[in-house]
Amino acid sequence: MTPPMRLAPVIQPYAWGSPTAFPELFGTPATGEPQAEMWMGAHPAAPSTAGGVPLTELIARDPEGMTGTSGPGLPYLLKVLAVAGPLSLQVHPSAELARAGFAREEAAGVPADDPARAYRDPFPKPEMVCALTPFHGLCGFRAPDEAAGLLESLGVAEAAGWVRTLRARPAAEALREVFQDMLGDAAKTARQAVERALAGAGGELAVYADLARACPDDPGVTAALLLNHVRLGPGEAVFLGAGVPHAYLDGVAVEIMGNSDNVLRCGLTRKHRDVPELMRVVDFTPAPPHRVPPAGVGGWHGYHPPVTQFALVRHELGEGAAHTVPGGVPQILLCVSGGVVAGGLALGPGESAFVPASVPELRLTGAATVFRALPG
Repeated sequence: MTPPMRLAPVIQPYAWGSPTAFPELFGTPATGEPQAEMWMGAHPAAPSTAGGVPLTELIARDPEGMTGTSGPGLPYLLKVLAVAGPLSLQVHPSAELARAGFAREEAAGVPADDPARAYRDPFPKPEMVCALTPFHGLCGFRAPDEAAGLLESLGVAEAAGWVRTLRARPAAEALREVFQDMLGDAAKTARQAVERALAGAGGELAVYADLARACPDDPGVTAALLLNHVRLGPGEAVFLGAGVPHAYLDGVAVEIMGNSDNVLRCGLTRKHRDVPELMRVVDFTPAPPHRVPPAGVGGWHGYHPPVTQFALVRHELGEGAAHTVPGGVPQILLCVSGGVVAGGLALGPGESAFVPASVPELRLTGAATVFRALPG
């Protein structure tokens, strides 16, 4: 049996990240540059290491002992996000679309590192975020009538056609037509009028006014008015399934997702945008954000979204408390505050460990908040 092993995560310095959040929360060194994502897992693009060896390699050496019945690799990737500016407006494909898209681009010989490549692997990428600080973003489509009301409140004559469509057509059909039109070149004049009207807007429109200032002359600003704005307090979580458009805007959160890198973008970014392919993937069903309330007692808080790739448990350990957790599956532990001892391994804030499937159970002791990632 291989005991739990300390992980060295990978920090991604994306431009939208915060230069101060990780140092302030975890006491890690500041670099003066943005630190956007802390990756813990076995994603081929940026695997964590244990003892200087990539976790991907350790799993390949002993897939049964490391991942057990979960197969040769980890089905999930755990992250901490430190969001200081808007992420791109994006969607992720379903399993069926991911397989087909990956096969199509492989057959076409699109290089794996081509920025224009949409499908980098044949897997879906559902995800869930659980806030560590106040956190907010855009998630899924509003009811068309709500979106029409927001647009109408701007008093922009150029948006009148969108308002009529949103109020006259069946919901998904109306959202598809208006969303596509907002992203197209022909709507540039109308988008500019909307951005001018957003300048200095308050109330429910304030978040979109902030977007207009952060991403001027970006089609994603106007398209964002069709989306729900969701706010999470610490410990609250939201799930995003295949095809749900979203963009995180501000705050720090733990994120767990399918172990995939398939992202289709259409706005709020300078990265490659593939609107035609994105339109094939988007789910235009209006719905409120899919919140995932934690279930459990005695300091255990389980988050169980409707997927098989992952689940998440938050352990709140008081002084002298102990939680004994079942093993048999590959798990990642992340300490976000205090200090915890797990199977003889001590972890402080921002430190993580991989627990192989061969470990039958694990005892957590200390005074800490610990997240535990595992297959769903």
